[in-house]
Amino acid sequence: MSTSTSERSSKKWILNAFSMSSPTHVAPGLWRHPRNQTHRYKEISYWIELAKLLDGNFHALFIADMLGVYDVYNGPENIREVLPGAAQFPISDPSLPIAAMAAVTKSLSFGVTASTTYENPFLLARRYSTLDHLTNGRIAWNVVTSYLASAAKNLGLEQEVSHDERYEIADEFLEVVYKLLEGSWRDDAVVLDNDLKAYTHPDRVRRIDHRGKYFNVAGPHLIEPSRQRTPFIFQAGASKAGKTFATKHAEAMFLPGMHIESVKKNVNDIRQTAVEQGRDEKGLKLIVGMLIIVDETDELAQKKYDEYLSYANLDGSLALFGGWTGEDLGKYADDDNFEFTGPGAIQSIVSSWRATIPGSEGIKWTKKRVAQELALGGPHPRAIGSAKTVADILERWIAETDVDGFNVSYAVGPGDLEDVIKFLIPELKARGVFWDSTAAEGKTTRENYLGSEFAKTSRLSSDHPGAKYKWPAQAPEST
Repeated sequence: MSTSTSERSSKKWILNAFSMSSPTHVAPGLWRHPRNQTHRYKEISYWIELAKLLDGNFHALFIADMLGVYDVYNGPENIREVLPGAAQFPISDPSLPIAAMAAVTKSLSFGVTASTTYENPFLLARRYSTLDHLTNGRIAWNVVTSYLASAAKNLGLEQEVSHDERYEIADEFLEVVYKLLEGSWRDDAVVLDNDLKAYTHPDRVRRIDHRGKYFNVAGPHLIEPSRQRTPFIFQAGASKAGKTFATKHAEAMFLPGMHIESVKKNVNDIRQTAVEQGRDEKGLKLIVGMLIIVDETDELAQKKYDEYLSYANLDGSLALFGGWTGEDLGKYADDDNFEFTGPGAIQSIVSSWRATIPGSEGIKWTKKRVAQELALGGPHPRAIGSAKTVADILERWIAETDVDGFNVSYAVGPGDLEDVIKFLIPELKARGVFWDSTAAEGKTTRENYLGSEFAKTSRLSSDHPGAKYKWPAQAPEST
């Protein structure tokens, strides 16, 4: 079921600031730019300043994460190419600054990535409950299954767990988390009763005694229920197994794709699959990645893009591509035309670039040209121009694909996000598509993403598979 044109025109867009706890995210080499501040990722003051900047402007700070190094380009286990440009390496734990950021913000949510392949569900559930308490319900979990061979070796495995099995593990992992967060403490378990001298009613907390294929967890959950109980769930599955998993569990999906037509097809497929799994499509928000470079005029924005490109580390970009796809472009000659040769992944991307980049008809897609196109924003579409031009581009994506918003990435951080706030957001407000951030204050991530018409409470909706584990207050006292 697709959204009508009238609904699309009145839709308030979701805007996430897409970042990483690293000197660069999707723009290797740009740490050198004089306006860039992301090399300060080690300083708590950097994260506090960033949170204050984003609060009231973006729905969330969405933080990607990695547990390995991109070591495919120019030979197996080669880490040299990622180091000069800081191509997502070094990288620190993204969860630790969240509490400090929550203390200085009112409406900003925090989407934090964690892996079901290499984490422990019992410990992760406690971490996210703690964050949900400290943020007053403004925490989201970007559920990933991880894909780097280097990550597997870092966690003691000789090789990666197979793709589909990673999703089998993830499915059971989520089941354990739901049992802990939704089902081991009754809604009225914490009584703080001075007369009974009881902080928690002893009949209202229980073990989960989960015994499965991958996990054995006794429970109960170690911390009392937080405002959302289960954090708001992001996922980015693109494969058949990934889509099945995401449409079952996710409340927001981060979609790949550089071309409107391919994303539109993916959106229709995802919404249909969600409905087939018994989900209400209004409870699944779809978000596409977008590099935004905006200025007063189209010419100034393009000049800014060209200047940024002069700082790019192209080997770092090709190293990222190798990690994303497992393909080593270093084994091809410098003048090979990747429109006709090389792995299918690069030919697919080149095809998208040719269809969307003006004046690209006569371009030979050499290794250098491919690296330049990947250098700022990676394999995501770009919106470059004045506020009106960028807003028109984004509006076309919303109208033609029916996505709900954007993960906004940057080349220079937080400078490009400052430009979005200065130039673009006033234009979005004028068009009536900007969210009401004042009304969002005091609400949870789930409420602010799904809207009051769907998210009646801060808890998982009734159609979500985690909802069946809820232990409501009106349940019998005994277990």
